[in-house]
Amino acid sequence: MKLQILERNDYKASAKLKKVIEDKMQKLDKYFDKSASAKIICSKNGKQEKLEITIKSNGLLYRSEVVSDSMFANIDYALPKLETQIVRNREKLIDKRKSRAVKEMVSEPFEFLEEEPDELPKVFKKKSFELEPILIDDARLAIERLGHDFYAFLNAKTGKINIIYRRKDNKFGLIELKY
Repeated sequence: MKLQILERNDYKASAKLKKVIEDKMQKLDKYFDKSASAKIICSKNGKQEKLEITIKSNGLLYRSEVVSDSMFANIDYALPKLETQIVRNREKLIDKRKSRAVKEMVSEPFEFLEEEPDELPKVFKKKSFELEPILIDDARLAIERLGHDFYAFLNAKTGKINIIYRRKDNKFGLIELKY
């Protein structure tokens, strides 16, 4: 796995910390091929130290974010979280393959609700990421794996940008962007 260790907000990672991160991240190599990449961001917010780890592999994302007083402790908290996500995802993929062998999945029509809040909240965080082509079922699994309410992706079948989201009734909605 390719590692990229970044320092933000005046945080300077020592050589010892970088070595510990590299050694501990190698334990996750057994789950990925050589094309996988990990971005590790070490930052400081007051007295708290924050570690963010994002792993990309075959169009899938695994992410963990931990804040504590010690970056070394953060590593020990973040890696089990990642490993749990990876193992859970593998089990779901195996179950998915078994169910596909038994029957074809039938897609239900999606219902869309339009609701506008009285006052829009201000944007306080911006993220950017590369879209990789995946199937709708894989995007649905990504929502469950990451614990998010929505997931933006490039639909492998249509080549269009889609957003899949979890509705209040635990069904999924799909937004297909036209451009």
